[in-house]
Amino acid sequence: MNTSKTLPRLAAVIAVSLLALTGCATESAPAESETVPAGDVVTIEDAWAKSAEEGMSAAFGTLMNNGDDDVTVVSVSSDASTMLELHETVENEAGEMVMREIAGGFVIPAGGRLALEPGANHIMMMDLIAPLVAGDEVTFTLTFDDDSTYEFSAPVKDYSGANENYEDGGEHEGMDH
Repeated sequence: MNTSKTLPRLAAVIAVSLLALTGCATESAPAESETVPAGDVVTIEDAWAKSAEEGMSAAFGTLMNNGDDDVTVVSVSSDASTMLELHETVENEAGEMVMREIAGGFVIPAGGRLALEPGANHIMMMDLIAPLVAGDEVTFTLTFDDDSTYEFSAPVKDYSGANENYEDGGEHEGMDH
């Protein structure tokens, strides 16, 4: 056997094999889709809060989900009120429009929007700490089901309307917000 011819050929085969293996090793596997925190993909447009001397008020706007997955707002907080709830307005058995805390929170569809409007879904502020005066701003922090948060500010505006009742006929029945 002539090693002078076999050895270079063997070296060439090994080199080509190593290059092929190296090429395979550097190819990255398909990236698993990373879950982006809801607080990083949600924004709000046209946010505003209703002016009020005392008691209750509400906040409105359009929540935008720029992500690839549905997100759920599970709670809201603000220094303007000691008690906040996510509310929906629905028709009761008597045909009256009543507001109630929404079970499970607000779901904002992937790539979609959720309108917060008088007479519909809204952020309810109960037990205001101080009057909300038109021209002021209120800051809110939304918390999502993944524990991420999103903070936004909303100007306070004068508004009269959307006189809903509470579903349970509670102490705030007939309050205007």
